[in-house]
Amino acid sequence: MQEQENIEERDPKVEAKATGWKRWLNYQSVVKQVPFFLFLAMLAVLYIFNGHYADKTIRNINRTAKEVKELKYEYVNVKSELMFQSKPSELIKAVEPLGLKELVQAPVVLKDGE
Repeated sequence: MQEQENIEERDPKVEAKATGWKRWLNYQSVVKQVPFFLFLAMLAVLYIFNGHYADKTIRNINRTAKEVKELKYEYVNVKSELMFQSKPSELIKAVEPLGLKELVQAPVVLKDGE
């Protein structure tokens, strides 16, 4: 049984598994991985930029929606004021300082001399 343990310890496959992580930490293999790490860093920067851009876009959309809501309220207010001021009783009050008065008799229709 001890012989089997000694054989497994000397087996190159078992030794390769045990020292496999060491080959990833030597200088040459780290230098080979630099482009991949740069690619990952670029992806991280792109991900962060995309998040900030999305937040900025959402803020702009919310600000525009708020402006539209305020303009809608202003439109309804101006429209109601116009409807109020165009009532006949309000028109009479508005033109009274100009010396204009409401007609009491029916208007005269002029016809061409036939």
